[in-house]
Amino acid sequence: MKLNPHLTFNGQCEAAFTFYEQCLGGKIVTMLRWSNSPMADQAPPGCSEKILHATLTVDGNVLMGADSLPGQYEQPKGFYVILGIDDPVDAERIFHALAENGTVQMPIQKTFWALRFGVVIDRFGTPWEINCEQAQV
Repeated sequence: MKLNPHLTFNGQCEAAFTFYEQCLGGKIVTMLRWSNSPMADQAPPGCSEKILHATLTVDGNVLMGADSLPGQYEQPKGFYVILGIDDPVDAERIFHALAENGTVQMPIQKTFWALRFGVVIDRFGTPWEINCEQAQV
């Protein structure tokens, strides 16, 4: 079994996944538009160039996403995508990249459980927790 987060966007899926690819050092393996899918003739009005399905891989992990149908987008709430990062320098870099034009809910900092931990909602509305745990002895 694999658990893969699937994020929805208000028409910004392609921009978000392009940003996540660069920020997280991943690779976009799927960026399927309605117009290029077998369901092209079923695309809602104005959606032919919107993303029906996107897939990003990062170190064996998979993040999926799509643009919501018109009128169906809801701001994400009640969850966070947690990034477990081994290197505090990488944790800081990724946190600050995600925070650019986003909303910091908890600045990245040392905590009793982590070398670095921070909470941010990025410019696309995705909530993230960055966690760089202390080495286990």
